[in-house]
Amino acid sequence: MLYRQLGRTGIDVSCISFGAGPVSGWEKSKNVHEQIAVVKHAVDVGMNWFDTAATYGEGQSETALGRALVEIGAFDQVHVATKVRLNEESISDIRGFVLRSFTESLKRLQCERVTLLQLHNSITAVRGDQPTSITPDDVLGPNGVLAAFEELRSSGVVRFLGLTGLGDAKSMKDVIHSARFDTVQTPYNLLNPSAGQTVSAEFHDSDYGNILSDCERQRMGAFAIRVFAGGALADREPSAHTKITRFFPMDLYERDRQRGREVALTLPLGISLPDASVKFSLAHPAVTSALIGFATTNEIDQVVRYAAG
Repeated sequence: MLYRQLGRTGIDVSCISFGAGPVSGWEKSKNVHEQIAVVKHAVDVGMNWFDTAATYGEGQSETALGRALVEIGAFDQVHVATKVRLNEESISDIRGFVLRSFTESLKRLQCERVTLLQLHNSITAVRGDQPTSITPDDVLGPNGVLAAFEELRSSGVVRFLGLTGLGDAKSMKDVIHSARFDTVQTPYNLLNPSAGQTVSAEFHDSDYGNILSDCERQRMGAFAIRVFAGGALADREPSAHTKITRFFPMDLYERDRQRGREVALTLPLGISLPDASVKFSLAHPAVTSALIGFATTNEIDQVVRYAAG
């Protein structure tokens, strides 16, 4: 396993990180022993970064991850990152909601602190322009998310603060340029590279405004997410989550799956589309790690081989 420094944090992170999100279905497995075995195998091959969120499976992901890390005794070997997502009702009391959400996350994770706490909302000019989106002022204002996050950091239960890089480019950059957050995780893949390069006005997907260049200038650590476009770049059937999510709808998945098949025909002999997808995400100089969801140990081994090749 290769390791890269996570921005200005000083932490060396495995170039492949374990995403405990809902696309893989890992968090909902009824076989607890298999759940634990997958996490153990990730640790054994050198993954030291595990990412979850309060909303993944309505807390099931945090519960399963905490149980696994306790069972294998790995909390002192790895870093855990989780997230808070505000809802419409919480805007009137951001501080209270953040503190309550994070307290419940720690209980589910069975730990006293985490390495990284991330905002899980998109950031747009107007609240609700995108699903669950909030504004830069909601983040940076005197009673906003950042103030609550910094309170948690001051109390010693969080080391670093991060963002989910979804929303409109200008609003995301307004928050990134505050230099108050340490990391970003943003979609970056073969079909939508706009987080890592300037795209034309005719670009037909979400334009993430080359925010990786802004992260690099701020010395922020960056995680590439949606490396396989939710499974489309592995030519898989859509997951149960993909069929219902508001963030990356089914029509996008179906289009990406077809586009992925077309890209696969252009690849050199011996390079599969998933292999090319991992290598692409890790080639950007601002990307510290590719954050990928795994349901089995075989999936872990495949991706680690791609990263090492």
